[in-house]
Amino acid sequence: MKITSAEFVKSSVTQEQLPGTELPEFAFIGRSNVGKSSLINMLVQKRELAKTSGTPGKTRTFNHFLINKEWYLADLPGYGFARVSREQRNEWEATLLTYLHKRENLVYVFILVDMRLEPQKSDLEFINKSGMQGIPLAVIFTKSDKLGSNVVRQNLANYKKVLLETWEELPPLFVTSAEKGLGREEMLEFIGKAIRDFQPPKK
Repeated sequence: MKITSAEFVKSSVTQEQLPGTELPEFAFIGRSNVGKSSLINMLVQKRELAKTSGTPGKTRTFNHFLINKEWYLADLPGYGFARVSREQRNEWEATLLTYLHKRENLVYVFILVDMRLEPQKSDLEFINKSGMQGIPLAVIFTKSDKLGSNVVRQNLANYKKVLLETWEELPPLFVTSAEKGLGREEMLEFIGKAIRDFQPPKK
């Protein structure tokens, strides 16, 4: 797939404010500081399309972008941060679950994971919970350029081993680097195929 246009559509706080469901949608989510905005900007090759926040966990909106005038990219707030109250965290989780289960045009959720770290509890919980609930997902490993190739292979193998403790078959996995553009073509090919298979929700 070639990206010819990428434009901001709107920010939403409630489900009612989200854009219509006529186009396929791909959501990006991850823990704070996982490099989500950088990855999105690399993917669409528009440097400041998705903006980073100086305060992890501060963003509380669903940010939608229209790509090639044919699909939505949804930038979701991060999870796993400790600087918000339990009440705020529970409220956000409830809003997120509603989105994941009721967004009829949601094709895939891309869960971003920092390649440099050991498997994190919050990541594994989110991946496993989403999988058990039948939410289509792919795992995107970020910041691979910070590691040597041998360490990348070792960390990837370790993550697969941990996932296979709860998964019978692994979800799609992508190793990426926003700085070097690694994984871009593979992700766009994956998204393109999913778009071709997309069936608009019946009204």
